[in-house]
Amino acid sequence: MSRTSPLHEAHAALGAAFTDFAGWSMPVRYASDLAEHRAVRATAGVFDLTHMGEVRVSGPQAGDALDAALVGRPSAMPPGRAAYGLIVDEDGGILDDLVTYHLGEQEFLVVANASNAGLVARELTARTAGFDATVTDESAGTALLAVQGPTAALVVGELVDADLGALGHYRCTPTALRTSDGAEDVLLARTGYTGEDGFEVVLPAAHAPAAWEALLSAGRAHGAVPCGLACRDTLRLEAGMPLHGHELSRDVDPYAAGLGRVVKLDKPAAFPGRAALERLAQRTPERVLVGLRGTGRRAGRHGYPVLHEGRPVGTVTSGALSPTLGHPVAMAYVENGLSAPGTALAVDVRGRPEPVEVVELPFYRRAR
Repeated sequence: MSRTSPLHEAHAALGAAFTDFAGWSMPVRYASDLAEHRAVRATAGVFDLTHMGEVRVSGPQAGDALDAALVGRPSAMPPGRAAYGLIVDEDGGILDDLVTYHLGEQEFLVVANASNAGLVARELTARTAGFDATVTDESAGTALLAVQGPTAALVVGELVDADLGALGHYRCTPTALRTSDGAEDVLLARTGYTGEDGFEVVLPAAHAPAAWEALLSAGRAHGAVPCGLACRDTLRLEAGMPLHGHELSRDVDPYAAGLGRVVKLDKPAAFPGRAALERLAQRTPERVLVGLRGTGRRAGRHGYPVLHEGRPVGTVTSGALSPTLGHPVAMAYVENGLSAPGTALAVDVRGRPEPVEVVELPFYRRAR
């Protein structure tokens, strides 16, 4: 039986259609995928992301413990900062991609993908066992809401006293969110997964309904609408952001995925997978992740073959007709020698080759 968000009844009252995602029953859309996608690009969308996992790591050696568990160096982040990173297996394969928040001198919060939340909690517990640090899986009692889009700061700014102008990208701060039930203590972060400006609100699950209603109520004057997982997927695809289970998996290493920048081999800490990543860093990957731009209307989808002169040379990992750009876009792993921007390829779309061109990621960048 699927798990449900504490907002399940609120979603149903808004007419949401639900889908099973990583064992959770979550809203896939409320009215229209396209309308919700366009709202996030033009104004704002409000998302329920409670299916994500939250793992707290605290104690005198919390930073050192995370250095020994992840490919990055969380201990080097000052409090109030966040970092995108990875946890890999001994072969360098990607177990999950994560965002780590440095909450205080001895406290971090790791946010994992829903399908990997239990795995990440178990791995962090095992990998930090020799440190003076405590790992606590807080997923079951935690809700995560997000407001994404050009007017997101206006929406959130009506409900918090935090200085949003000083809260830069990949930063976080504790604050209070005003709701009909009073002021709720939350963690406010500014990261995002849509290519737009946006904020995440982490708070106890019991307070999620009041916070959700407060965000929607404040958002109405700024064009914000509730948004489901369908538009989140097309938004992140346009922004060139990888999804675990599509672009990322145990069969993919950070260098092939274009994420070598988050691997810190210069840190002193040993971590599972370090030896493998040191070897991989010296090699040229056989296949690498690229963007593909189509010229027709038929989009390649996950698993479709990529062709060069009729020969299979790769596989699409994610694809769609871009609502913002009006043409097909896809991410795919292709042979390294065919990965240069401008390379002409094709995608086999149900037996018919559709021409595509390799382009740099992301497909879409918001105006600054």
